[in-house]
Amino acid sequence: MSPSEVHAGIKRATAARLYDESRKLPVRKNLEEFLVHGVKYAYPPQHGALTRGIPTGYAAYPLNELLTLGANDVPPVWPHPEGEVRGYEFSPLYRSAPAAAMKDKDLYAMLALLDAIRDGRARERELAIKELKSRLDDVV
Repeated sequence: MSPSEVHAGIKRATAARLYDESRKLPVRKNLEEFLVHGVKYAYPPQHGALTRGIPTGYAAYPLNELLTLGANDVPPVWPHPEGEVRGYEFSPLYRSAPAAAMKDKDLYAMLALLDAIRDGRARERELAIKELKSRLDDVV
């Protein structure tokens, strides 16, 4: 992301009461509420055809360690030329998210959890919410 995109994002987060500009910290309670209840409405995923990409949602860490994929399950993937998994196209939150996730395993885990919340089945969402809240406790 460019510096101007980051600046605009901080301004939007501040206006939405997700970020406290004076303390330079996210507002933990509001951020959690938005991620758990609002992100699926604000950023509904788009699904596409089979493609090669990077696993997300239940097919990525940490949920892939908690859930078992069936033999016929086709995992959601962010389309990416360096991806090694064949699955159905799943739109990332932001176009550069897959490249950023490949460089930062913690960011990757958080984005995959958000994708499970955005479009997962009930059990996947429940596990993703629990894991997300735990990780937010460690970060924010």
